[in-house]
Amino acid sequence: MKFKRFALASWLALGFAMAPSAQSSLDPQINEKIRREEAANSQIMKTLHHLADVYGPRLTGSPNHKAAAEWAVRTMGGWGMQNGHLEPWDFGHSGWLNEHLEVHAVSPFKDALVVEALAWTPGTNGRTRGTAFNLVTPQGPTDAELTAYLASAKDKVHRAAVLVGKPVFVPVNLTPAPVRWSDEQIRCRFDESAAADPACAALNQGRGGARGGGGRGPGPQADGRLTARQVSDKVDAFLVANKAILRVNDAGRPHGQIIAFNNTSDDVKTMVPTVVMRNEDYGRIARILADGTPVELEANIVNTVYPEGKTSYNAVAEIAGGDKKDEVVMAGGHLDSWHSATGATDNAIGCSIMMEAARVLKALGVQPRRTIRIALWSGEEEGLLGSQAYVKEHFGAAEAPKPEFAKFNGYLNIDSGTGRLRGAGVFGPPEAVNMLRGILAPFKDLKVAGVIGTESRATGGTDVTSFNNAGLPGIGFAQDTIEYGSHTHHTNLDTYERVIEEEVRDAAVVVAATLYDLAMRNEPLPRFAADKMPAPPQRGRGDR
Repeated sequence: MKFKRFALASWLALGFAMAPSAQSSLDPQINEKIRREEAANSQIMKTLHHLADVYGPRLTGSPNHKAAAEWAVRTMGGWGMQNGHLEPWDFGHSGWLNEHLEVHAVSPFKDALVVEALAWTPGTNGRTRGTAFNLVTPQGPTDAELTAYLASAKDKVHRAAVLVGKPVFVPVNLTPAPVRWSDEQIRCRFDESAAADPACAALNQGRGGARGGGGRGPGPQADGRLTARQVSDKVDAFLVANKAILRVNDAGRPHGQIIAFNNTSDDVKTMVPTVVMRNEDYGRIARILADGTPVELEANIVNTVYPEGKTSYNAVAEIAGGDKKDEVVMAGGHLDSWHSATGATDNAIGCSIMMEAARVLKALGVQPRRTIRIALWSGEEEGLLGSQAYVKEHFGAAEAPKPEFAKFNGYLNIDSGTGRLRGAGVFGPPEAVNMLRGILAPFKDLKVAGVIGTESRATGGTDVTSFNNAGLPGIGFAQDTIEYGSHTHHTNLDTYERVIEEEVRDAAVVVAATLYDLAMRNEPLPRFAADKMPAPPQRGRGDR
C-alpha cells in the first residue's frame, strides 16, 4: 500500500513537471530566426511592387481590386498557406474605374493640367471643349440665396468648364511637422508609468492608442443655412440641368497634391464629369479669369462603371493550426485604395507586411498551435465595410456572439504608411496589455516602445476598430508618420517610391513574432469579461 501511494505520488509529480507552462511551447530562438529569414530572403518589396505597381489603384468594386485580391491569394498559396479564397460581401452599388484622363488649357495659354477624376462620376464621351467659368457661391447660404445666385449664373455654365469655388490660398509652410515621433513622445504615449509623469504632462501627450477611434460629422447649420455638402449637391444638380461639360474642384493642397474621393450618391447620373485640379493650376486659371480674359479648356475622360462590382471581396489565407486549430489569430490590412495613385502607403504596404510575416513563419517551418489567418480587406476607404461585414458574418458581437467569437485570439492591423512601428494599442484589459508588452519587449532595438489599452468600441480610422466594435481584441500599431499625413495619405503621390524598405522589413519581423507568440502560448490573449465589456457606442457614432 505504501509502494502504491509512493508510485502514485511519483507519477503525479512527474506529470506536473511535464505539464507545459505558458511559455514552454515557444521556441526561445524564434525571434532571431525570424530576423535572419527576413534579412536573407525578404519578399516584401516584391509583394508591394505587385500590389501597387501592377494592380494599383485598387478602388473597391473595380477589376483592379479583384485582380489584386486574386493575386494575393495565389501568392500566399504558393508560400504553402492553406484555405486561400476570396470571401464575398455586398458592396451595395456598382464598381467604377477611371481608364483615361486628360485636361488641357488651349487658350490663352496651352498647357497640360494636373487633375484626378472624382470616383463614380461620368466620362466626357469623347474630347470636349468649353469656356471656363468660376462659379463662386455665397458663403453659408440659405436655400433661397443659393437658388437666386445659381439662377443668375445659368447662362454662363451652359457648355462650360465650371471651376467651383474660389481658389484656396495655400501658404508656404515654414515649420513642417517632424516625420518621426521623438523617443520622449513615444515614452509618454506608451510607457505604463507615463500617466503620472509631469514631463509627459508638460508635453501635453495624450496616452491614446494606435490609429482608430471615431467621431461625428458636421451637424446641421443654424438659421436654415445650408451645409457645404448640401451646397455641393445643389451645384451638381444645377450643372447637370444646365449641361455643363465639366466640373473642376480645387485640390487646395501644396506641391501638386490631389485628393479625389467620390460622388457621394454613387450614381454617375447625378453629376457632370468632375475632376479635382492641383491648386497651382486652379489658381492660375482663376486669376486669369479674374483679369477678364477668357480661358478655354479641353477634356477627354473615360470612366467605366462595372455592375459586377456590387459584390466585393476580402482576400483570406491561413497557416493551419495544430492542437488548437479551431482558435484563430488574425492579421490584416485593407487592400483597397483610392484611385489617384497606386495606394502604396495606404495600404498596399500594410498588406505586404502582413503577408510577409506569414511567409516568414512558413519559411521557418513553424507549426502553430492556433490557426494564423491573414485577411486583406476591401471597402475600408468607404467606411470599413469589408472588415465589418467579415466580423459580422464570422464572429457577431459581444452582445450576440457567434460560435467563432469565443475562439478568437486577436487581430493585428497596420494602416499608417511606411514608418517604423513604435508601439501598439489593444482593446482589452490590463492583462492583455501586459502580455503584449512582454511579446514586444525584445524589439526595443527596432524602436518599439510598448503597449497601451483602450476601451473604445467606436469605429473609424482603420479596420482594427471593426473588431474592437464587436468586443474582440484588436491590436493596432502606431507608426512614425514619415510623409503619410503631409504627402501620401489618399493623394496622387502615394506610390512605391515613398516606402522605406528597411522599416517595413522590421515591421514584418515584429508582426511575425507577435503572431507566433499569440498562436503558440497556452493561454489566450486576455479579453474583457462579459460583465466588464465596455458598452458599444450609440448608433450612428464613429462613422467615417
